[in-house]
Amino acid sequence: MATLLELETFGTAEIGYLGVFEKILPGDIKRAFFVYGVPSDRQRAKHGHLQSHQALVCLNGSCRIEITNQSGTTQYDLNSPQKCLVVEPADWLMMDQFSKGSVLLVLSNYYYDLDDYFYEKP
Repeated sequence: MATLLELETFGTAEIGYLGVFEKILPGDIKRAFFVYGVPSDRQRAKHGHLQSHQALVCLNGSCRIEITNQSGTTQYDLNSPQKCLVVEPADWLMMDQFSKGSVLLVLSNYYYDLDDYFYEKP
């Protein structure tokens, strides 16, 4: 099941902030990519992974992530770079409601492999 974490953050409004991402995914980070320029009425992802753990952080703006698995469906609003959604294998995800200028960073402990994807919503 996906888990929403609060990233450790240091700093102040006067000097700025440093968000720390460590010890969140099992193993090493093997892949990083970002999603941006998505119109607010569009959906992204609509798939899950069989082996990959992923961590999603909306660095700018906001978006909604819907996770479905055998336990049900849960929606998460990523509206701060302090929020990190950790997605487990077997979680099916859909991304939507991207605000203008949003940038969603995705980190994975698994290299891209088409055989790791599943598309049917549980």
